[in-house]
Amino acid sequence: MTERAKPTTAICDYTADAIYIRDMSLVDDLIGQVNFTQMIYFQILGRMPSDGETRILDSVLVTLMEHGMTPSAIATRLIAMSAPEAMQGAVAAGLLGVGGQFVGTMEGAARILSEILDADEGVESAAARIAQRYRDDGDRLPGFGHNLHRPDDPRTPKLLQVAEAAGVDGRYISALRVLGSAVDAAYGKHITINATGAIAAVLLEIDVPWEIMRGFAVITRAAGLVGHVREEQLNPAARHIWLTTHDEIEYSGAALKK
Repeated sequence: MTERAKPTTAICDYTADAIYIRDMSLVDDLIGQVNFTQMIYFQILGRMPSDGETRILDSVLVTLMEHGMTPSAIATRLIAMSAPEAMQGAVAAGLLGVGGQFVGTMEGAARILSEILDADEGVESAAARIAQRYRDDGDRLPGFGHNLHRPDDPRTPKLLQVAEAAGVDGRYISALRVLGSAVDAAYGKHITINATGAIAAVLLEIDVPWEIMRGFAVITRAAGLVGHVREEQLNPAARHIWLTTHDEIEYSGAALKK
């Protein structure tokens, strides 16, 4: 029987008097030397980002931190009310909402942009084919549309501007713009490129694989949800949300009907 190779890790090890993260000393090389955004990139991707890459990632983290009273924030507030002794539970509850409908849609958008650039038929033909496929199937196109920000999402041009000013190659940003035009043509109307569509493009520009992209939303939303926990402590809203839900959603059974 062939002996299986022992697994290894390149992330962290330690001794009695030192801690090493990806071959750098936590005490001598990292604490006080790098900022949190740089450390996130270094931890996940295994190399220190350039100044431009840091600015781009920082702009993404700032963009995604807060979204108001969305499902993730509501879940966090309700759990904070139910179990005030366990902040981690409240934040974890909200993070479960970072998915394919809210916040986490940059993953799907990034997959599409990668498909467009990998296609043999060329960017414009691939973009038109994909836009028409989503139109015909009636599926929601990741990175496009918004219930509030119409006709355009104000966050999108700012994110692209930050990335272009940082000197990125621009391949993915260009593919996003081509896809935007193809989507408008396929749907017969203008559909905004939303913030997660822009985030997909700019994170791909700084070598973030689509498979891990949603993780950056998880990181920054955790900070935003801690803010909701703190406001819930100072200015509670969860009980009002709970009681309003009870009042507005009527029981449909026959037991209480006269």
